[in-house]
Amino acid sequence: MQKHHITNGFTLIEMLVVLTIIALLLSLVTPRYFDSISRSKETILKHDLATMREALDKFYSDKNAYPDSLEELVQFKYLRTIPEDPITESAATWVFSPPLDIEVKGVIYDIHSGSQETASDGSHYVDW
Repeated sequence: MQKHHITNGFTLIEMLVVLTIIALLLSLVTPRYFDSISRSKETILKHDLATMREALDKFYSDKNAYPDSLEELVQFKYLRTIPEDPITESAATWVFSPPLDIEVKGVIYDIHSGSQETASDGSHYVDW
């Protein structure tokens, strides 16, 4: 009588081939994934800046002065909340520009991202 040993499982070579295929697929997908995350953060930043600038204009139109803080925009219901800067991931890093006319009341005439990083188009986020 002969005994036949049936082995269930994978050989080392089969495992290495599978791991190589997975590593190859990950090396192709990973750069695209991070690029799409970066582009989505830039899109969110553009939208947030447009929304806050519109709120600043409406505030000035109603009060004949610019706000002294972003909290005023929330307090008077021009914004629901202060959005988080998607690049710095903080709501406290926004950079403000004062009005050019010194006779105009208020502190926040324009708003920019507080990030010093460079965007995908080569510009700096703080210049947007």
